[in-house]
Amino acid sequence: MSLLLNTLYVTTPEAYLRLEGETLCVMIEKEKRLQVPLHHLGALVCFGDVMLSPALLGRCMSEGRSVVWLDRGGRFQARAEGPISGNILLRQAQYRAADDGSKTLELARAFLAGKLRNSRTVLLRGARDGQDDAERALLVQNARLVAGHLRKLPHTLDLDGLRGEEGDSARLYFQSLQYLIRTSARGDFAFNTRNRRPPTDPMNAMLSFLYAVVLNDCRSALETVGLDPQLGFLHAVRPGRMALALDLLEEFRSVIADRLALTLVNRGQIQANHFERRDGGAVLLNETGRKTVIAAYQERKQETLTHPVLEQQVPIGLLPHVQARLLARYLRGDAPAYVPYLHK
Repeated sequence: MSLLLNTLYVTTPEAYLRLEGETLCVMIEKEKRLQVPLHHLGALVCFGDVMLSPALLGRCMSEGRSVVWLDRGGRFQARAEGPISGNILLRQAQYRAADDGSKTLELARAFLAGKLRNSRTVLLRGARDGQDDAERALLVQNARLVAGHLRKLPHTLDLDGLRGEEGDSARLYFQSLQYLIRTSARGDFAFNTRNRRPPTDPMNAMLSFLYAVVLNDCRSALETVGLDPQLGFLHAVRPGRMALALDLLEEFRSVIADRLALTLVNRGQIQANHFERRDGGAVLLNETGRKTVIAAYQERKQETLTHPVLEQQVPIGLLPHVQARLLARYLRGDAPAYVPYLHK
């Protein structure tokens, strides 16, 4: 259970939430584990098999407090709201921001700044942990080049220019990724460049799978706070495309998805027999491989770190939710800027 930005996240399976006077009580196996004044809460987010008493649900609805249910993997299932809700006002603010060229650029820069800064962090960490001096020097050099693209963002005055800086930095980053793979694993997990639709090697197959999983978490986080996941700022809006979820994903690609993929490969938890080749050259995780990656991802989501803005411990799995709420605060005018997640 976590209380972040006036939202209670209940992740304990089979927890029971009930009303006790003016407080919310969390019962686990008939034992009271948490009691919070109801007026401190703006929303409840329940993961998996979490139950609410009718009295508590009714009170939340009458006071305009939303209740969101996600499945155990974090996939959005439903949101319950009373007749008075701020979500329409939040979405109006989102739509106005999307029509405002200056705000669109500001947010696009923020998402990209998070991506480039976190990519640089991964490269520098790889350089510190590397054993080969030449490869370490190359990682440091490419990290500096990525930082150069990061410094250009404030001076780039249109979306096409921002996307160009992102593309150039991404090429540098993915050229470096092969040096983050241990030498002993490079035979089965050779990585030369990023490819997709379809991926043609095991490393790209795992990256594509993890990006899709984290994207789902970003979409769920945005839907949880009431934002429209299809209306983005950095990514172009297209029918059926989760543009805002893709925007938010940029902050987490390297520090969550890429680092987990590298960990699985370098520790030997994922091996060549976890993949299958299909006609046309596509390489995909097989059923055993998918289960292995998902299990590792769920374990990683339980780990905690200190969020740089909140300055409190946050489970990794809730990082997209925190960022979605920070974005909502900015769009509503409650914060002067949107600060992307910057990993340390």
